[in-house]
Amino acid sequence: MKYWRETLAVARRILIELGRRKRSLIFWAIFPITILLLNGFILAERANLSTEEAFTNAAPVTLVGAALFFSCLGGSVATVVSEREQQTLKRLFLSPLSGLSYFLGIFVAHACIGFGQGILVYLVAAFFGVEIEQYVFLGLFIILMSIAAYVGLGFILGTQLARRTEDVNALVAAFGVPLLILGGTFLPAALFPDELLDIAEFNPIFHMNEALLGIWAEEKTLEEIQSHFIFLMIFSVLMIGGGWLSYQGMLRRERRL
Repeated sequence: MKYWRETLAVARRILIELGRRKRSLIFWAIFPITILLLNGFILAERANLSTEEAFTNAAPVTLVGAALFFSCLGGSVATVVSEREQQTLKRLFLSPLSGLSYFLGIFVAHACIGFGQGILVYLVAAFFGVEIEQYVFLGLFIILMSIAAYVGLGFILGTQLARRTEDVNALVAAFGVPLLILGGTFLPAALFPDELLDIAEFNPIFHMNEALLGIWAEEKTLEEIQSHFIFLMIFSVLMIGGGWLSYQGMLRRERRL
């Protein structure tokens, strides 16, 4: 119960701070809606799909490939860097709050933002006739694994490579944009040449997109998306583990300063 209460307290503090600043939350709401509308109307026009079919295909990749990337990965990096700049980590050493609760609190806060974006994306998609007809809980689990992977990777990048808030934008742009394109977020992976498809197999965003797209848009079974699902599960565990180790390393460095 101690860890649970502390985790919720950290998550609540981060969400309250974001709520007071408002701008980040507003941008994280505008961004997925804009990408969803662009992806949906482009697919409807260029792929000769009905509006409902186009938005059914656009919604999953917009959510896990674009929205969660910027809120959960970029947001985690920004949170770690800003907490370090505001000396919050040093105050943590003097408080009874455990490091595990602090780590989990940041994860829970960004998970709330991610699921909030998911609700927003599918509310807009529902306006164009999109319905989730199968594997609701499996899709939610894929979204949760995607959030875990992004937050864990955010901790690794935030503790190892970003030193100032200005570094965050450069990091997200340098690593993120190529991965988003190669993951099939803005262009369907079906249009990729074989060489790019071979490279995309190493891109976790490609597997997030293909897993959620398969069950919520293409009516595939778990067996048909098994390779994407297993890759995502292993990657999520590795990123959470790597993020935790990076966080512990950062705490040790902060104690010496």
